[in-house]
Amino acid sequence: MAKTKEQKKEILQEVKDKLDKSKSVIFSSDTGLDVKTSQEMRRELKKEGAEYLVTKKTLLQRATKDVGEETVVDDLKGSVGLTLSYEDEIAGVRVVNKFAKANEGLELGGGILEGKFILPAMVNRLASLPSKEQLLANLVGSLNSPIVGIVGVLGANLRNLVGVLNAIKDNKDN
Repeated sequence: MAKTKEQKKEILQEVKDKLDKSKSVIFSSDTGLDVKTSQEMRRELKKEGAEYLVTKKTLLQRATKDVGEETVVDDLKGSVGLTLSYEDEIAGVRVVNKFAKANEGLELGGGILEGKFILPAMVNRLASLPSKEQLLANLVGSLNSPIVGIVGVLGANLRNLVGVLNAIKDNKDN
């Protein structure tokens, strides 16, 4: 059934709103992805604070007209899958990249990060970054290591002092 002009405007506005709310958007071609895999991917994305939508190229081009370079979408085959990350910029990218490696039908395209289009090569680089939690853990470990070193040095001086005092005590006992 054909959609009325009013329905199309509502859908366009809904896509624009979701694009505005998201921290990053990744485009992918959606050809050949079976329903079971798609549902599994959507569940994983939901856990990561992301969402997966499938839309027509023309609708996406109209929704991204404000960002510019709407021709980036033309390289994708079939309908376009949008991965919208609302919490962590790269969480959605990692999940979709994992599924793209396992399924030939899912091909990553470009995306939008911080209001600017990014190329597929940049999307692949983003997918290889560690998670935010891992980066924070690495930072805490880096900040903590000098403190641990100082504690170790101060502890060694105390151990040496105790050793010297024990040696003096042993000499006086003999």
